[in-house]
Amino acid sequence: MKKSVIKLIALLAAIGSSVNVYAAEPADNKVSSKLLMYIQPVDYTNPIKLWHPYQDYWFYQGPVVEKVVVPKLTAAYGDVTVCDANQSGKALLWVQPELFYNPQVQMFYAEVTASAYKGVGEHLATYVGRSQVHGVLGIQPESWIKKAYTLAVDDMVAKMQADKALQAYVNGPAQVGNTPCSMVTLFPTPKVRAMGF
Repeated sequence: MKKSVIKLIALLAAIGSSVNVYAAEPADNKVSSKLLMYIQPVDYTNPIKLWHPYQDYWFYQGPVVEKVVVPKLTAAYGDVTVCDANQSGKALLWVQPELFYNPQVQMFYAEVTASAYKGVGEHLATYVGRSQVHGVLGIQPESWIKKAYTLAVDDMVAKMQADKALQAYVNGPAQVGNTPCSMVTLFPTPKVRAMGF
C-alpha cells in the first residue's frame, strides 16, 4: 500500500511539473517589440491591376510592401515585428500601400501610409510617403514596383524619424500597458481604394 501511495505521489508531482512548464510557455513566446507592423489581409489575398493598353499586370501589394518596409523600419528602429495575434509592442503601425501606373507617361506612382497607434487605439500620428518612378510596365514590372515602393517607404520613414514625439515615445522607457496586435479589430474601415485616385 505504501508503495502505491508513493508511486501515486510521484506520478502527480510529475504531472504537476509538466503542467507548470506548459502553462509558462505562452508567456515566454509572447514577443514584445518596439514597433509592430500590420498590413491588411486583403493586400495579401486580392491582387490589384496595373493597366496598360496592350498588357495588364496583376500583383499582390502585401508581400511586396512587407519585404520593403520591415528592413527599412528595422534599420531605423531596431526591433520591428510583423503583427501576430499574441504579440505586443510599444506602438503599432498600420501600413497601407497604394500603387498606380500611368501608361501615357510611363510612370509608377506609389504611396505608403503608416498610422501609428499606442495603448489600445490611441492614434499618435499618420505618415505618408510618396514616390514617382519612370518605368515601362511591359519590361520587368516587379523591379519598377519594388523601386517605387522603396522610395515611398524611404520618404515615410524619414517623416517618422523627423517626428520628435514619435521618437520620444518609441525610444522612451517601457510603458505599463503595451499595444497588442489584437487591437487591429478597432481600426476604422478604410475608404475604397479604387476611388482614391
